[in-house]
Amino acid sequence: MDATTATALGAPVERREGREKVTGTARYAAEQPCQGRAHAWPVAASIARGRVTGIDTAAALAVPGVLAVLSHQNAPRLSEPEDATLAVLRDSRVPHRGWFVALVVGETLEAARAGAAAVRVDYAVEDHDVTLTATHPGAYAPEQANGGYPGSREHGDPEGVFASAEVRVDVDYRVPPLHNHPMEPHATTAEWQDGRLTLHTSTQGSTAVRAVLADLFGLPEEHVTVLAEHVGGGFGSKGTPRPDVVLAAMAAQHTGRPVTLALPRRLMPAVVGHRAPTLHRLRLGAHPDGRLTSLIHEVTTHTSRIKEFVEQAAVPARVMYAAPDSRTTHRVAPLDVPTPSWMRAPGEAPGMYALESAMDELATELGMDPVELRIVNEPGTEPDSGKPFSSRHLVECLREGARRFDWAERDARPRSRTEGPLLVGSGVAAAMYPVLVQPSTAAARALPDGTFLVRINATDIGTGARTVLAQIAADALAVPVARVRTEVGSSDLPAASLAGGSSGTASWGWAVHEACTRLAERLAEGPMPAEGIEVRADTAGRADADSPFARHAFGAHFAEVTVDTVTGETRVRRLLGVYAAGRILNSRTARSQFVGGMTMGLGMALTEGSTLDAAIGDFAESDLAAYHVPTHADVPDIEAHWIDEDDTRLNPMGSKGIGEIGIVGTAAAIGNAVFHATGVRLRELPLTPDRVLSGVRERGGSPAS
Repeated sequence: MDATTATALGAPVERREGREKVTGTARYAAEQPCQGRAHAWPVAASIARGRVTGIDTAAALAVPGVLAVLSHQNAPRLSEPEDATLAVLRDSRVPHRGWFVALVVGETLEAARAGAAAVRVDYAVEDHDVTLTATHPGAYAPEQANGGYPGSREHGDPEGVFASAEVRVDVDYRVPPLHNHPMEPHATTAEWQDGRLTLHTSTQGSTAVRAVLADLFGLPEEHVTVLAEHVGGGFGSKGTPRPDVVLAAMAAQHTGRPVTLALPRRLMPAVVGHRAPTLHRLRLGAHPDGRLTSLIHEVTTHTSRIKEFVEQAAVPARVMYAAPDSRTTHRVAPLDVPTPSWMRAPGEAPGMYALESAMDELATELGMDPVELRIVNEPGTEPDSGKPFSSRHLVECLREGARRFDWAERDARPRSRTEGPLLVGSGVAAAMYPVLVQPSTAAARALPDGTFLVRINATDIGTGARTVLAQIAADALAVPVARVRTEVGSSDLPAASLAGGSSGTASWGWAVHEACTRLAERLAEGPMPAEGIEVRADTAGRADADSPFARHAFGAHFAEVTVDTVTGETRVRRLLGVYAAGRILNSRTARSQFVGGMTMGLGMALTEGSTLDAAIGDFAESDLAAYHVPTHADVPDIEAHWIDEDDTRLNPMGSKGIGEIGIVGTAAAIGNAVFHATGVRLRELPLTPDRVLSGVRERGGSPAS
């Protein structure tokens, strides 16, 4: 079905910007045409902690084409930012390695880069600590974790009940630092004209960028325009303004010319956030029939010394299973590390990896099918809050996934299936992600030619937001999708929330639905004026966060892997996901989102990992040569399916977020499949060949053994 005939939500309408992207005519932040554009290149600190004592710029300024070198000594003075990661070039401190200490502006990118290499910086070095341990003496219990969740929750007597449980599992897991690495790096083109600032920037929310930049530079918000027409991915790292946007605006103000700054990929891990490492201890107590009696999930993570960010990895355990006695806690250690931030499904992805791995270990201890163990522990209400679920079809996802995966034919014994030197195994894991909705504003206009224009400052980060919003509008107006145009990606449009937390479509779509519904009512009242009719809708006060219902999407992941007993290499032959995510608004783009999340989960399980070098305080794997994201060859067979879910307690469309749930259970399903294949339980990600081979050899290397 194409955009000229599709009128109903759920149709597989093609992305409206698809042709622009595949033909290369879609322009991104660093590609905007600008008369007299200059380029900038940052200078990153080479120490992990200390202060800058001197900056010698003479050699840099002597490089042909270099226009200026900015540092804390001469950079424009800005207001104190609320986000300390944006306090760049303000003073001499160095809170972590990679912190920007200077910026070189040149006529060309090459000149700026050569100039940056010529800047000489002297430091007073201080002792640093970048090593996270579960018993770190500086770790503390935060009041809240990311998302506003309480840092700790406890029900009953989890310790006492665990101690007396008939069946017990007490295990530790480790998830390393992970990096977002969107295809388009963080980039900004900034230009000042008559006291007004225009920014083309790669962001997940230009409304927020506008507010932050206006505050920093002391401008009225209406004097700042932020444009993000096309964004080449973000995965959370572009959810808040990053140093590139501040530095580009500074450089443009200082030089009086448009300036483009695209962060080199090598420098991104230190300044655009990362998934913090998480150390997990899971204790599960159960009856012999599998019913949980006690669930204790304790998480230790790190944050920087300049800004607290606590990965909410224990929160999923508050939602998933019926354990009458439970405790979920977070501890965080401030270290001399870059500030962590959002990465696709923050909290849920690492937390569910640990929880779902522990559930698999409990199933093994019980001699019970892991699908049935999850079903036995299905709660009637949300365990932590006691709220009824608006809808919860996890059991149906597990049953349907098992059917599609031929789970009933599986021999549950580890190492029971071999193909020459290959061990073959299968695994399962559940997934959940909360339903989040934020207030937004949209305008809908009926035009004399019979078409409609919907305007909203949504950000399409590659998800197909333009297309889905047009479908929502067409559905509310009862017209073909082809008669609806959408304008997004500009802070001059009606304000909208950022693209994050799988909340974009639900938030923006609600506002679009409201505006178009009101417009349809106006049109029904009588003839349309010659100039057309425009209606605005603001969902503030209606997009409620405090629902009496617990609202979540759920899913089930199944994986089949092979493990080479000679090389230790793990290959995923098949990934299957079945989801209950409300009403699916576009089957084509939804499938892409599910598959994209699952692919990222495969990377989390097998290839993606980063380590902080204790000696120098830097990430050892900080570019795509060392940090391995999956390629097409790594994902031969991925299936995404969903069940029909009619939930009237969400939003007018009945939709739940789909961008993040695909990653949540994937790593655990793959890890559980590796255990089934090898009989070896590996509890640290990623499952690289060296770790797998070491475990296989300890267990007995050849399939025959």
